[in-house]
Amino acid sequence: MVLTAILNINIMRKIEHIGIAVKDLEVSNAIFEKLFGAPAYKFEEVASEGVKTSFFMNGPNKIELLEATNPESPIAKFIEKKGEGIHHIAFDVENIHTEVARLQSEGFDVLNEIPKKGADNKLVVFLHPKSTNGVLIELCQEINE
Repeated sequence: MVLTAILNINIMRKIEHIGIAVKDLEVSNAIFEKLFGAPAYKFEEVASEGVKTSFFMNGPNKIELLEATNPESPIAKFIEKKGEGIHHIAFDVENIHTEVARLQSEGFDVLNEIPKKGADNKLVVFLHPKSTNGVLIELCQEINE
Protein backbone atom coordinates (compact mmCIF):
# COMPACT_ATOMS: atom_id res chain seq x y z
CA MET A 1 0.00 0.00 0.00
CA VAL A 2 2.76 2.47 0.93
CA LEU A 3 4.77 1.46 -2.16
CA THR A 4 1.72 2.14 -4.36
CA ALA A 5 1.29 5.57 -2.77
CA ILE A 6 4.97 6.37 -3.33
CA LEU A 7 4.84 5.25 -6.97
CA ASN A 8 1.71 7.33 -7.65
CA ILE A 9 2.98 10.62 -6.19
CA ASN A 10 3.67 12.27 -9.55
CA ILE A 11 0.96 10.71 -11.70
CA MET A 12 -1.06 13.94 -11.71
CA ARG A 13 1.79 16.37 -11.31
CA LYS A 14 -0.07 19.65 -10.82
CA ILE A 15 -3.24 21.53 -11.63
CA GLU A 16 -2.63 22.55 -15.24
CA HIS A 17 -5.51 25.03 -15.36
CA ILE A 18 -9.06 25.74 -14.27
CA GLY A 19 -11.59 26.06 -17.08
CA ILE A 20 -14.43 28.57 -16.76
CA ALA A 21 -17.42 28.50 -19.11
CA VAL A 22 -18.50 31.99 -20.22
CA LYS A 23 -21.25 33.33 -22.45
CA ASP A 24 -19.19 36.14 -23.98
CA LEU A 25 -15.42 35.77 -24.21
CA GLU A 26 -14.82 39.44 -24.97
CA VAL A 27 -16.78 40.62 -21.93
CA SER A 28 -15.20 37.98 -19.70
CA ASN A 29 -11.69 38.78 -20.94
CA ALA A 30 -12.21 42.39 -19.84
CA ILE A 31 -13.33 41.22 -16.38
CA PHE A 32 -10.38 38.88 -15.89
CA GLU A 33 -7.92 41.43 -17.27
CA LYS A 34 -9.08 43.83 -14.53
CA LEU A 35 -9.01 41.03 -11.95
CA PHE A 36 -5.44 39.94 -12.72
CA GLY A 37 -4.07 43.27 -13.90
CA ALA A 38 -2.85 41.72 -17.16
CA PRO A 39 -4.38 40.69 -20.48
CA ALA A 40 -4.87 37.14 -21.68
CA TYR A 41 -1.62 35.73 -23.02
CA LYS A 42 -3.21 33.38 -25.55
CA PHE A 43 -6.37 33.08 -27.66
CA GLU A 44 -7.30 29.93 -29.51
CA GLU A 45 -10.25 28.27 -31.21
CA VAL A 46 -10.71 24.51 -30.95
CA ALA A 47 -13.16 23.83 -33.77
CA SER A 48 -13.52 20.13 -32.91
CA GLU A 49 -14.91 21.11 -29.49
CA GLY A 50 -16.92 24.11 -30.70
CA VAL A 51 -15.10 26.52 -28.42
CA LYS A 52 -13.02 29.71 -28.36
CA THR A 53 -10.59 30.06 -25.48
CA SER A 54 -8.39 32.59 -23.79
CA PHE A 55 -5.73 31.93 -21.16
CA PHE A 56 -4.67 34.08 -18.22
CA MET A 57 -1.73 33.61 -15.87
CA ASN A 58 -2.01 34.39 -12.18
CA GLY A 59 1.33 33.57 -10.60
CA PRO A 60 2.02 29.96 -11.55
CA ASN A 61 -1.68 29.29 -12.17
CA LYS A 62 -3.57 29.30 -15.46
CA ILE A 63 -7.21 30.14 -16.01
CA GLU A 64 -8.90 29.13 -19.28
CA LEU A 65 -12.05 30.95 -20.34
CA LEU A 66 -14.25 29.00 -22.78
CA GLU A 67 -16.99 30.39 -25.03
CA ALA A 68 -19.16 28.13 -27.21
CA THR A 69 -18.99 28.70 -30.96
CA ASN A 70 -22.15 26.71 -31.65
CA PRO A 71 -25.24 25.67 -29.67
CA GLU A 72 -24.30 21.98 -29.75
CA SER A 73 -20.88 22.39 -28.12
CA PRO A 74 -20.28 20.98 -24.63
CA ILE A 75 -19.77 24.53 -23.31
CA ALA A 76 -23.11 25.74 -24.71
CA LYS A 77 -24.87 22.76 -23.12
CA PHE A 78 -23.07 23.34 -19.81
CA ILE A 79 -24.07 27.03 -19.70
CA GLU A 80 -27.66 26.19 -20.66
CA LYS A 81 -27.88 23.68 -17.80
CA LYS A 82 -25.75 25.31 -15.08
CA GLY A 83 -24.95 28.86 -16.18
CA GLU A 84 -21.52 30.43 -16.36
CA GLY A 85 -18.89 29.17 -13.97
CA ILE A 86 -16.21 26.61 -13.31
CA HIS A 87 -16.45 23.95 -15.99
CA HIS A 88 -13.44 21.73 -15.27
CA ILE A 89 -10.16 21.28 -13.45
CA ALA A 90 -7.27 20.12 -15.61
CA PHE A 91 -4.29 18.15 -14.34
CA ASP A 92 -0.91 17.86 -16.00
CA VAL A 93 0.19 14.25 -16.57
CA GLU A 94 3.46 12.89 -17.90
CA ASN A 95 1.96 10.03 -19.93
CA ILE A 96 -1.72 10.42 -20.75
CA HIS A 97 -2.11 6.87 -22.11
CA THR A 98 -0.70 5.29 -18.95
CA GLU A 99 -2.82 7.55 -16.77
CA VAL A 100 -6.03 6.73 -18.69
CA ALA A 101 -5.34 3.01 -18.30
CA ARG A 102 -4.62 3.44 -14.58
CA LEU A 103 -7.76 5.46 -13.95
CA GLN A 104 -9.95 3.02 -15.90
CA SER A 105 -8.52 0.17 -13.82
CA GLU A 106 -9.48 2.19 -10.71
CA GLY A 107 -13.10 2.40 -11.98
CA PHE A 108 -13.22 5.95 -13.32
CA ASP A 109 -15.50 6.64 -16.30
CA VAL A 110 -13.33 8.03 -19.12
CA LEU A 111 -15.28 10.09 -21.65
CA ASN A 112 -12.73 9.83 -24.48
CA GLU A 113 -10.28 6.94 -24.16
CA ILE A 114 -8.24 8.17 -27.11
CA PRO A 115 -6.57 11.51 -26.31
CA LYS A 116 -7.55 14.38 -28.61
CA LYS A 117 -5.90 17.68 -29.40
CA GLY A 118 -7.07 20.42 -27.08
CA ALA A 119 -6.13 24.05 -26.59
CA ASP A 120 -2.69 25.26 -25.54
CA ASN A 121 -0.76 22.50 -27.38
CA LYS A 122 -2.15 19.68 -25.22
CA LEU A 123 -3.48 16.17 -25.67
CA VAL A 124 -6.58 15.88 -23.50
CA VAL A 125 -8.84 13.24 -21.99
CA PHE A 126 -11.87 13.89 -19.78
CA LEU A 127 -13.23 11.93 -16.83
CA HIS A 128 -17.00 11.90 -16.39
CA PRO A 129 -18.17 13.95 -13.40
CA LYS A 130 -20.34 11.07 -12.16
CA SER A 131 -17.14 9.22 -11.23
CA THR A 132 -15.34 12.24 -9.72
CA ASN A 133 -17.84 13.71 -7.23
CA GLY A 134 -19.51 15.95 -9.80
CA VAL A 135 -16.31 17.60 -11.12
CA LEU A 136 -15.31 17.28 -14.77
CA ILE A 137 -11.62 16.36 -14.73
CA GLU A 138 -9.36 16.96 -17.71
CA LEU A 139 -6.01 15.22 -18.10
CA CYS A 140 -3.46 17.22 -20.13
CA GLN A 141 -0.16 16.19 -21.69
CA GLU A 142 2.06 18.63 -23.57
CA ILE A 143 2.37 17.73 -27.26
CA ASN A 144 6.04 17.37 -28.11
CA GLU A 145 6.43 18.18 -31.77
